[in-house]
Amino acid sequence: MIMSSPPLGAPAPAESAAQTPVLAPVLAIESSCDDTACAILAPDGTILAETVLSQSGHIPFGGVVPEIAARAHLAALPGQVRRTLDAAGLPAEALGAVAASTGPGLIGGLIVGAGVGKGLAVALGRPFVAVNHIEAHALTARLPGLVPGGAPFPYLLLLVSGGHCQCIAVEGVGRYRKLGGTIDDAAGEAFDKVAKMLGLGWPGGPAVEALAREGDPAPWPLPRPLHGRPGCDFSFSGLKTAVAQKLAPYDNGALPRPVAAGIAASFQNAVADIVADRVAHALDMMPDATLLVAAGGVAANGALRARLDALARARGLPFAAPPLRLCTDNAVMVGWAAIETMRARHALGLPPVDDLALLPRPRWPLDQMAARFDASAA
Repeated sequence: MIMSSPPLGAPAPAESAAQTPVLAPVLAIESSCDDTACAILAPDGTILAETVLSQSGHIPFGGVVPEIAARAHLAALPGQVRRTLDAAGLPAEALGAVAASTGPGLIGGLIVGAGVGKGLAVALGRPFVAVNHIEAHALTARLPGLVPGGAPFPYLLLLVSGGHCQCIAVEGVGRYRKLGGTIDDAAGEAFDKVAKMLGLGWPGGPAVEALAREGDPAPWPLPRPLHGRPGCDFSFSGLKTAVAQKLAPYDNGALPRPVAAGIAASFQNAVADIVADRVAHALDMMPDATLLVAAGGVAANGALRARLDALARARGLPFAAPPLRLCTDNAVMVGWAAIETMRARHALGLPPVDDLALLPRPRWPLDQMAARFDASAA
């Protein structure tokens, strides 16, 4: 089942301050897309404060407009950093490090978040940790208190969001193997496009899930692209096209709500079937997995969680997914990834992190993260 746990951020029993070089709270910034988020984590991972501002300026456009997002981040971040510090009851001088998502993502937002983070780090004389946004999702399961007893490596991560759909073998901090990914649309992108076809609002995932609860999927059968094929790549473009074909007879007229609800339910079931099948193949490719983890915005979908939970049970594995607020982009995962990075470098006897010279980048493959732990390059 989906893991029950003590309050998120409670220290794991096996952890102690002596195991980590992080001796003071870490402030983290997330601005890779359209959410402006800040969080402060204690060295043991306890969440001292978190704030998220969701941008509404994109709603009329049915998707994120990069220029609007960057301007909104720029306007919001300085004040939000101050509010987060106040919520934690800390002066800025109490921070031990500053972290920010530095890629992958929308380059304008990344420049703003990394710039604010670097400026604060320089002003305080503290280390700056550049965090890979995907790695932050990958390590979320290891947040103290999320999985009872902790989340040992290796585990299988299903990352499902508006921009990503991947199966990743998480073998250690900085050690990741991509087992498969989408060959066209991401799962969240497909939800958004189908929501638009059904006349629903944006973002589409929550709207489709809500409507699907009313619907009977039986009269609206849809395909399962790549179902049963070898490997664990995904495809959602054909499913999206099939939905468009079901709607074609209604042209531009009003769509009866029972029809819309039935198609929404059928689409959601199809996505859950596709993802469960692909993840089952990924587990076959990773027989040493100790845990199945889902992360990313689409991991908040209840039908998908239920299917993955059932799959994990059938394989004798625990299944873990973050609380709903930590499925979407957030700064808690950024702060935790920074703490994990600092710990891992310390354990290898490497110098403290110094990422001030690292530039934001729209693409940052996970296989590049191992270089951070290469002693010859330190």
